Amino acid sequence: QVQLVESGGGLVQAGDSLRLSCAASGRTFSSYAMAWFRQAPGKEREFVAAISRFGRTTYYADPVKGRFTINRDNAVNTVYLQMNSLKPEDTAVYYCAANKNLRTEVAPYDYWGQGTQVTVSS
Repeated sequence: QVQLVESGGGLVQAGDSLRLSCAASGRTFSSYAMAWFRQAPGKEREFVAAISRFGRTTYYADPVKGRFTINRDNAVNTVYLQMNSLKPEDTAVYYCAANKNLRTEVAPYDYWGQGTQVTVSS
């Protein structure tokens, strides 16, 4: 079992930056690939970024490439999402998720946090 708790969301203006954090419980954090997804009102949950167990491999969705960076610190059981040059279309609830394998689809992920709201005003 892995419990995930996101933090760092908020209300910002277009062009601003935010850093989301996701703290994981347990002593097996490095056994899991981690990912961030987001869900805007009326839309399906979508992939944002993913990182392998030790951070050697990362994937990004096209809309966030070059603006968002995912990294992790296994010593403190935390994965981060640095979001720069935010746009109004980035507004969504952001979720972190854990899975044994590095994937970009929603379905394989076994463990989810409760989400943190990010709102970007124009």
